[in-house]
Amino acid sequence: MGQRTRERTRAEAGPDAARLARRRRFGRALQALGALLLLAGLAIGGYLAWLLWGTGLETRRAQAELREGFVVGARRPEQAPPAERVVKVPGRAVAILVIPRIDLDVVVVEGTDTEALKKGPGHYPQTAYPWEDHGRVGIAGHRTTYGAPFWSLDRLRPGDPILLKTEYGIFRYVVTRTAITPPSGILPSGRFVLEQTERPTLVLTTCNPRFSASQRLIVFAERVTR
Repeated sequence: MGQRTRERTRAEAGPDAARLARRRRFGRALQALGALLLLAGLAIGGYLAWLLWGTGLETRRAQAELREGFVVGARRPEQAPPAERVVKVPGRAVAILVIPRIDLDVVVVEGTDTEALKKGPGHYPQTAYPWEDHGRVGIAGHRTTYGAPFWSLDRLRPGDPILLKTEYGIFRYVVTRTAITPPSGILPSGRFVLEQTERPTLVLTTCNPRFSASQRLIVFAERVTR
């Protein structure tokens, strides 16, 4: 009887032991999954922190270097070359952009490729230069990374002043309007935002809304004095 009792007890305990083993395996799997999710969250958080703040360190270093060799008004206005004669060196300082409304004072570089925009706002090479008496100056800038120079560009209103300080003098503009366009930069009228003008004008472009590239925010301005 003793042997039969022990065998019956083991048989009855078998299902409970199996369930307990399954629960333990499931618990260990949950712990492993939790650890993986925690590591993934830390990695994503670190990456986002680098994008939002870490990239700004690179931009600040570049801006400091650009300012060292850039002298506002170092040359006479009559020495300024037309756009077709400017040697377009990507990443070279072109102007200092000052927008009092948003406390912006930043060096603008030549070019709008990835590397150029890491240094600061970039001048569209196919557009005019501030010292020309006709044409539209086009400048693009990041809104969320690499110092986010155009973070608050949406705060600009008609009448707000904008300065472009160059080697050939300081050029003053006044905001006339803002617009939201598709990434193509085509306005509802069918015109391209970088289309050249007879009068000296300026456009600033950036992504819209923040943290998205689904649209472009455009600020239009006209030059008022030299």
